[in-house]
Amino acid sequence: MPTATPKIALVTGAGSGIGRAAARALLNDGWSVVLAGRRAEPLQTLADEAQAHGQTALAVPADVSDPASVQALFDAIERSFGRLDLLFNNAGVNAPAVPMDELPLDQWFSVVNTNVTGVFLCARAAFGLMRRQSPQGGRIINNGSISAQAPRPFTAPYTMSKHAVTGLTKALALDGRAFNIVASQIDIGNALTELSERMTRGVLQANGTVAPEPMMDASHVASAVRHIAGLPLEANVLNMTLMASAMPFVGRG
Repeated sequence: MPTATPKIALVTGAGSGIGRAAARALLNDGWSVVLAGRRAEPLQTLADEAQAHGQTALAVPADVSDPASVQALFDAIERSFGRLDLLFNNAGVNAPAVPMDELPLDQWFSVVNTNVTGVFLCARAAFGLMRRQSPQGGRIINNGSISAQAPRPFTAPYTMSKHAVTGLTKALALDGRAFNIVASQIDIGNALTELSERMTRGVLQANGTVAPEPMMDASHVASAVRHIAGLPLEANVLNMTLMASAMPFVGRG
């Protein structure tokens, strides 16, 4: 009986948090996974861990906000595997929660360059490879946020960026139809990672108070990525909201 051809996935921001959890889940499902991120050491640690378990992982340090770095990343994917079946467009950054007139402009540009331009650059490169390859097609999953639906206080850069991701996801879902390329967005709320752990100690609320918030394990996001990635290309989850059940999102604050 012929052996099934391994499917190839790329996870950006794979060195920590949601990206690392998703990469491990995909590896456990038999995907060959390209691990991208700005820090080489955690990527290589994860790749070594995967290879010790007989899994296929390739660590490629990359800055998604840099067009040349993104091109080099996708050149490495095409050179190593010849195709790409899944992009989990996960890399993202935040900015300090301050009134927008106090926000340094370099912080604004950092969020825009990573969360908007970086997501576009990776989606653009994935779209091109998926369009050229045979068999044609693939899946792009964008990491969104509940901020795409409702802002937190003093989060204009991040909220704007996630609204932009929503627009990009819908455009990809439309433009990809002719090439068997599908796109999804997971709007995530309160996944516990190294960066979000501070929320367990208190977050500014809409009424001006500071309160700790319920969190969910990042493995649940990884499970959602696995579910969407496992669908045939004829089916898609266009938008999913995945949140800690008791967080202050649904209701009045």
